[in-house]
Amino acid sequence: MSRLRVHCFSISLDGFGAGPGQDLDNPLGRGGTQLHEWFFPTRTFRAMQGQPDGATGPSDELAARGFENIGAWIIGRNMFGPVRGPWPDDGWKGWWGDTPPYHCDVFILTHHPRDPVEMAGGTVFHFVTDGIEAALERAKASAGGKDVRVGGGANVIRQYLSAGLVDEMHLAVCPVILGAGEPLLTGLDLAACGLDRVEYRPTRAAAHYVLTRQAG
Repeated sequence: MSRLRVHCFSISLDGFGAGPGQDLDNPLGRGGTQLHEWFFPTRTFRAMQGQPDGATGPSDELAARGFENIGAWIIGRNMFGPVRGPWPDDGWKGWWGDTPPYHCDVFILTHHPRDPVEMAGGTVFHFVTDGIEAALERAKASAGGKDVRVGGGANVIRQYLSAGLVDEMHLAVCPVILGAGEPLLTGLDLAACGLDRVEYRPTRAAAHYVLTRQAG
């Protein structure tokens, strides 16, 4: 059965998944790049960039796990790009260049309709205007029995957590204080969301937690 998974989502010590002031020059917000310093050196990330070698160990193992058995993705519009309001044209096609790292259908939550965008390498961006459950239904149909990964941002993950739809979540808690930004867990009751911690792997760059939905 297809599951909904969150992987490699980094938060600061004060709970923010991105810094303040997200824009074209600061896609992760001011200071947000610090949240991913555990990920950048890994073999998994470097392979995504077409680079050799890279660090192995717990961080790389968890990063690699996040791509296993994924058949479709869901992301928020802010994660797709900095454009706000109605789409002015079809010029913006994401942060990732001509060959995004997804290689499957990606469903983007937005209030403004847009035709699908086909990219090199098998990625197709679909724009969903009728909510998180509709996006999940379409993503599961596209995934063909594989799992669906929610890539972010924090607001999108919060919506799926609040609805009790997340089956597995990997958080990387980084030793960084941002002071402001996009909160992930504020006001959420993870136990009520059905999640419990099943794995903890500390490293110098991040403390990794894996939570899964408990039966019953």
